[in-house]
Amino acid sequence: MLEIAENGRTWVLSGPASSYALHLTDSGELLHLHWGARIALADAEALAVRPLPDYWPFESQLDGREEYPVEGGPRFVRPALSVRTPERRGTEWSFETYDTEGDELRLRFRDGGLALTLHYRTRDDVVERWVTLDNQGTEPLELLRADSATWTLPDREDGWRLSQLHGRWAAESVLTQTPLTYGEKVIGSRRGHTGHQHLPWVALDTDATEERGEVYGTALGWSGSWRIAVAQLPDARVQITGGAGYDDSGLLLLAAGESFTTPVFAGLWSDGGFGGASRAWHAYQRAYVIPDADRDRPVLFNSWEATTFDISEEQQGSLARRAAAIGVELFVVDDGWFGTRTSDRAGLGDWAPNPDRFPGGLKPLGDYVHALGMQFGIWVEPEMVNPDSDLYRAHPDWVQYQEGRKRTEFRNQLILNLAREDVQEYLWEQLDTLLSSAPIDYVKWDFNRCFTDAGWPGEPYPQRLWVDHVRGFYALLDRLRAAHPTVAFESCSGGGGRIDLGVLSRTDQVWTSDNTDPLDRLAIQHGFSQIHPARVMAAWVTDSPNTQLNGRVSSLRFRFVSSMAGVLGVGGDLSEWTEEELAEAGEWVELYKKIRPVVQRGDLYRLRPPRGGQSAVQYVLGDETVVLAWLQSQHYGEPVPALRLRGLDPTASYECLETGEVHRGAVLLHHGLRTGLRGDLDATVLRLRRI
Repeated sequence: MLEIAENGRTWVLSGPASSYALHLTDSGELLHLHWGARIALADAEALAVRPLPDYWPFESQLDGREEYPVEGGPRFVRPALSVRTPERRGTEWSFETYDTEGDELRLRFRDGGLALTLHYRTRDDVVERWVTLDNQGTEPLELLRADSATWTLPDREDGWRLSQLHGRWAAESVLTQTPLTYGEKVIGSRRGHTGHQHLPWVALDTDATEERGEVYGTALGWSGSWRIAVAQLPDARVQITGGAGYDDSGLLLLAAGESFTTPVFAGLWSDGGFGGASRAWHAYQRAYVIPDADRDRPVLFNSWEATTFDISEEQQGSLARRAAAIGVELFVVDDGWFGTRTSDRAGLGDWAPNPDRFPGGLKPLGDYVHALGMQFGIWVEPEMVNPDSDLYRAHPDWVQYQEGRKRTEFRNQLILNLAREDVQEYLWEQLDTLLSSAPIDYVKWDFNRCFTDAGWPGEPYPQRLWVDHVRGFYALLDRLRAAHPTVAFESCSGGGGRIDLGVLSRTDQVWTSDNTDPLDRLAIQHGFSQIHPARVMAAWVTDSPNTQLNGRVSSLRFRFVSSMAGVLGVGGDLSEWTEEELAEAGEWVELYKKIRPVVQRGDLYRLRPPRGGQSAVQYVLGDETVVLAWLQSQHYGEPVPALRLRGLDPTASYECLETGEVHRGAVLLHHGLRTGLRGDLDATVLRLRRI
């Protein structure tokens, strides 16, 4: 809901539980008024007449209070906008007007030929903000920095605590929480993609628990380099500023008549603790971000860990038969099906099936997989090229490189410059032909190395490739989805290196991490769930001992229950599984299909974090509840404590489908449910149905 004061200078955007308010002063300063619990327009107008703080030497009265601080004028905080022309640097803007379209508010400003529009929109209790910059002048202007938003937190007596998700390859999305101190805390990626090191999300609180207290969170929808800065200013005010690009060395050069729209930077306030905030983020993404989120994702099998590069049509068909027998619904051929791809040293860029391995192309295998009752999927890495490929030999200038410098290779590959229109058109033709040549239902889109030599010889403004590569990637995905609307896409980047609201608006799920160890995955999935829902979180059951990382031995039970917390997949070598293991796997897959709607569409409650001992998550959808519980280790033979459930009706009764026992809701909420776990690496699934 959007409310506007009669004088047209105070605006309040409200969701079911929260409000966001801002005000334009008589002198044209756009000030932040409120972000938090829901307020009325009259409350915002009362805040608007409060004066700015008294003059204080060496400080600005605007700092920490301005809605979108720009470079220039009486400001010292980090600017959200930095513009350079041949004559000057900085912005001196003036308000022109505001307008609305539906539930979207647009505030329009101008600095000479630069038109600047601030956009606001509420999606339930999530506030979406972004900025449009139009060069309406006659000369080019350079955007050194164009952030999507600056968020201002209210004054609080207690100190703020910062939550973030950090990591590296195979250890993504680790939750860490630290007291916020004076100065700036900056996270981001200068790697050209979202990155394994940080997810573009931060949350701040003063005393919140999992289910109680105020939490302020922000999340950026951008799949390239990015930066979020959290600043505690000298007067203890806190602001969060973020957007595309990592530094201020140059983002884009806008020619006369050109415009740039920043990615969405979304914000959420919740008084339901970190759990309440997560459930609100999840509901927002299912309702407004993720394509076809009401359609549950199928159980998949992926061939990578079973076969690596040594694949053939006959071998894949054999794996497909075994996968179908245990109830798999989507069979995916991973790396190695194309070009001369017998290792990671060759073939990237040549997206045609290897004629020795697939003499008739992919269609015969796809038809066979369909005949087995499964969908058919493939792996691609379109933005990359091996020097040993037909594409690179024909177009060595199509990659990112610096003239006169060695072309750095990671994983024996280089990055195609997707900012180039000819590269975009080549990839469109290759992928459109591929998706038209076989009954392909699913594409795992990988991105296995970071930007290094991000040069573009001959381009007048080469640094634009950092932005335009991502825009080219988005445009290619959008075009392919429009042309092949039944094909689902998964975002992968060496695991969890490209996960954000921007890529999630164009893909159906994400590969959370290359780490498939079921115990490690519990911590990764715990962090991931702070912002993203189980509906997009792909998780595989692989072989034991774990071959990818640590050699850990675990039961099929523990591996399946760990992976059932998201979108279930199987990635082990089924040709080596015993008949007993295959039969057990079939039972787990059948159980997952029963709980899938609750897991993928239900409200998530993190009952206990994975810090050793027992951990558990709970999903609630209507009258159905699912609890997944794990025990890392039991000490001294002591019984594992009961799990206090959440989200239930205390006056109702619930039947446990596993035991037939009937429990009162109040008892489950206050005294808990016994899981029966014992020993090391044990796990269980418990289903409850409201009677």
